[in-house]
Amino acid sequence: MDNYWIWFFGDFEIYHSMKQNFSREERGYDWPAYWHTDTWNTNVKFIHSYDLDKEESFHVTSRAIGHVKMNGQKFPLNQNIKCSAGHVEIEIIAASMSVLPSVFITGDSIRSDGTWQVSNYLETIPAGFSSLYTDPAFYPDEICFSSETCEPKAINALSGGVLIDFGRMIDGHLNVSFKDDSAAFDLCFGESVAEATDIKWCYYKEEHYSNGKPIRKRAFRYVFIVTASMDDILSISATHQFVDVPVRSSFHSDNKELNKIWDVSVETYRLCSGLFFIDGIKRDRWIWSGDAYQSYFVNPYVFADKEIEERTILALRGNKEIQQHLNTIVDYSLLWVISIEKHMREYADTDFLKSLWPKITAMMAFCEAQKDENGFIIGRPDDWIFIDWAEMDKTGPICAEQVLLYAAYESMSYLCGVMQAENVYVEKSDALKKKINKYYWDDDKGAYIDSFQSGKRHITRHGNIFAVLFRIAGEQRTEQIIRNVLLNEDVAPITTPYFKFFELDALGQIGRFDLIWSQLFSYWGGMLQKGAVTFWEQYDPSVEGNEHYAMYGDPFGKSLCHAWSASPIYFIGRYLIGMQTLAPDSVSLDPHIEFLNQFECVLPIGKYIISFTMLNHKLTITTTMKRGKLYYKDKCYELCRDASLTLDL
Repeated sequence: MDNYWIWFFGDFEIYHSMKQNFSREERGYDWPAYWHTDTWNTNVKFIHSYDLDKEESFHVTSRAIGHVKMNGQKFPLNQNIKCSAGHVEIEIIAASMSVLPSVFITGDSIRSDGTWQVSNYLETIPAGFSSLYTDPAFYPDEICFSSETCEPKAINALSGGVLIDFGRMIDGHLNVSFKDDSAAFDLCFGESVAEATDIKWCYYKEEHYSNGKPIRKRAFRYVFIVTASMDDILSISATHQFVDVPVRSSFHSDNKELNKIWDVSVETYRLCSGLFFIDGIKRDRWIWSGDAYQSYFVNPYVFADKEIEERTILALRGNKEIQQHLNTIVDYSLLWVISIEKHMREYADTDFLKSLWPKITAMMAFCEAQKDENGFIIGRPDDWIFIDWAEMDKTGPICAEQVLLYAAYESMSYLCGVMQAENVYVEKSDALKKKINKYYWDDDKGAYIDSFQSGKRHITRHGNIFAVLFRIAGEQRTEQIIRNVLLNEDVAPITTPYFKFFELDALGQIGRFDLIWSQLFSYWGGMLQKGAVTFWEQYDPSVEGNEHYAMYGDPFGKSLCHAWSASPIYFIGRYLIGMQTLAPDSVSLDPHIEFLNQFECVLPIGKYIISFTMLNHKLTITTTMKRGKLYYKDKCYELCRDASLTLDL
């Protein structure tokens, strides 16, 4: 029988997201996230009833204060409780202002699982739980980290000190011991040599470190020990910490550079995946909705872990009543709604959708409350209209934002169908689509303009990419966008992997796999040529030297390990190998052998895996599924665990 720690649904994610979003450090000070933060329910009640065939006892473990009430009689927490055969009504009160009010109930029949109800005295809902927390001795207000010891790849005297290179990104603790217990040195950390050796501007510095002092958990590849010599060091290593979400995929082809792009993407993605999908391991360490949105597309090709998605979705959303856009960004709230449809199509978890539904509808109502007279969503004071780090005409309602609103309407329409709820969104999406085409399409330019209010008729790629990706533009206008925007070098290029994802996904949707192929090598391959061991927050090929590390007016402001840069995994899996999950037990396949001569690849599909081997234009497919379906060129093939399927391509 299953046995879990249980809590008020969503509270675990809120509790740990606060810890995550409060973990940022910069040059000697802490920087908690600068948006409204919901808090967890500090006082909850767990409810269940049983009909027992015989007498039994159960034990309630908790760090909270409270009590157990069984058939009206009260007992302390953390002790064995006997109950007679027959009908048993149980209530458990758990309250805490410092830890997550949660309980673990152990007994023959009476056990904590997903059948318990929980109340915050305002509403009663099914209890939350996680497969990560099944041990009564490990409390859910802690994170179950795995760890590995990493030894330096190189130690060199440099600039009057010692530079240590671990050869990879570390997210954990430095372990260093000096021969002289009375010696004290400054330790400077960096993602690059330039950052680690810049004593003034490096993000992380441990000043006057001596043996025995604790060193804060940080992200780094390099450590520079200021004024030290090689002879001063007795020992040095690092302990990398991670939440062990298993990588269930692999890829190897006859193209070595493509293999490296895959491997570095997986390394980047793993580092930015823990309890939640975060943006990067060094600078922010925060949970951002836009970054997470793209992680949801990569997840099916690496982990296929629905729980990390659900934890991230819940962490971003917070409590039922919403007071501010996610991360203060209007587009990030809309992407959150759109992501629920993506999650449901991938994992078909209707129980999760039902639990989340009140928060989804509240989010949609919050967004709709700030539409103008044309039905366009606009920013309020203190709202951030982000879209991307690019020069864009953001006068009044902007095109890209309206396309996201349209996509959110479409997602809500789909979700209403799953929930069998009243669907008011079909008419809304149709009306908005007409208005977008009326106000933003420019016949002379053959593209969508950023803003119609300013009169500038400014063109960027962003709104046009969204128009193609979310099917606002018809076939004729899509062809014009491809010619006038996407293939037009006079339109400013995308420089962030964040929007490069949307651009290449749009190109994939219209079959321009040649452009995806070339961009993998010119963009992500370009970072590899600059020595990247993980992929960066932004890459501009025209920039030289240490300017590659600068962003936000800060010489080392750029994250060199960023989740939104791991999207080559998705492009290889979705568009080159051509696999797309249709349901937990079926896939479609549209491989493009013009780019891949031979390869071996393993990808997850739900709790199973599917393996591809291509050689001499023949693709052999095997799977661990007992039964499944594969759709290829309008034909359906049965997949069986004990048989291989070979397609002549």
